[in-house]
Amino acid sequence: MTTSRNRPAPSDLAVHWALDPSIVFLNHGSFGACPRAVLEQQSRLRKQMELEPVRFLTQELQPLLDESRTGLARLLNTDPENLAFVPNATTGVNAILRSLEFQAGDEILTTNQDYNACRNALKAAAERVGARVVIANVPFPLHDEAQVIDAVLSCASERTRLALIDHVTSPTAVLYPIARIVRALEERGIDALVDGAHAPGMLAVDLDALRPAYYTGNCHKWLCAPKGAGFLYVRPDRQERIQPTTISHGYNTARPGRNALHTRFDWIGTIDPTAWLCVGSAIDWCSTLLPGGLSELMNRNRALAIEARRILCESLGIDPPCPEEMLGSMATIPLSPWFQTLPFGPDGADPLQTRLFDEYAIEVTVARWGNPAQRCLRISAQAYNTAAQYTYLAAALRDLAD
Repeated sequence: MTTSRNRPAPSDLAVHWALDPSIVFLNHGSFGACPRAVLEQQSRLRKQMELEPVRFLTQELQPLLDESRTGLARLLNTDPENLAFVPNATTGVNAILRSLEFQAGDEILTTNQDYNACRNALKAAAERVGARVVIANVPFPLHDEAQVIDAVLSCASERTRLALIDHVTSPTAVLYPIARIVRALEERGIDALVDGAHAPGMLAVDLDALRPAYYTGNCHKWLCAPKGAGFLYVRPDRQERIQPTTISHGYNTARPGRNALHTRFDWIGTIDPTAWLCVGSAIDWCSTLLPGGLSELMNRNRALAIEARRILCESLGIDPPCPEEMLGSMATIPLSPWFQTLPFGPDGADPLQTRLFDEYAIEVTVARWGNPAQRCLRISAQAYNTAAQYTYLAAALRDLAD
């Protein structure tokens, strides 16, 4: 029987993270994990801020913001003028939805594999004016990219004013063919808001080539920045009407040399901005962890996620639910029928996830998804993980099913 006493060690690279070594942490995708070096940089910045808060926030902050944003823009291949910092991708989605003017009868398009928080933002925006959220049903399991494209375009209509499309889906961990979807929607006169929560640091993102109307992403996940670091990209021809979720001085106070996006978003009231200021440092750190830079890190993580899925599918007798070409550094598999019989607890927690943690010291995402709902397992692969950890997870699942 597998027990937490014979759990495998993480990789040698785990020393760079502050993660509890007694936990088999297979859930980087939920909230990320910030390396020690980046946390130390954030602590230094916080100390600098508290030595003289007025000077820091009124004089020193803007150059530091610009420096960090320039590093992010270089990674995403776009002009820094097109980027604003936000706390997270959900905030970016809300900023766009609250800035646009919808009317009764308008349609906002998304997919059944979107993120629940963002679906709620769509519903709230639609309900305010009598618009309608249209759900494109993308199958899962699925066989190829064409199924995603066909599902989205089949639901686009003359009434569609905006489409919220994931770059990497959260519940199913699937890479969508985002460039093809954005272009096809554009041909129909529909703006795309891309939810790229998982994309930066998982795969190469080229915003100047993609050129959606809007793109938002997290830096605290696969770029390993501190929590509270996200960004919003707004194409230049859409910037004038976009406001942050918190309206502040930038609403009526022009800033010399600053475009509307930076004027409105760079100051939204007094906050701790150090997570934003660490984005450039986090990118630099990720780029030096392995000899081949960030590209090698992304390739390593993707290869490990594919190997992890193979281990689990073979061990549990499950068919892979999507092609390897549609995977990044996460993978989701529907679990076998025995696991579907477990009830949820009274607080909504999944009992399988709880048992994996309590009995085997495994942190991994287990959730019900789909229609009809089925219990799925989503794994993540980061530099601190090893293939042996997924073998251990597979053995734990077999133990529980016996």
